[in-house]
Amino acid sequence: MESPQTWEIILIGALAVLVIFIFRPGLKTAFEQSRRAPKDWAGLLLPLVLVTAFVILLLILA
Repeated sequence: MESPQTWEIILIGALAVLVIFIFRPGLKTAFEQSRRAPKDWAGLLLPLVLVTAFVILLLILA
């Protein structure tokens, strides 16, 4: 596979900047709302522990 040309790199960079500017207002609002939201660590840790236990069970049974 050949490396990208200079104009392709510039086009990809311009596209990335455009995407950042398009989604910036929504991201700013989402970050502000997440700071004010109550923290729910159980909602994160419970699925993480269950998935980890399931993977370990699969490894033991294999």
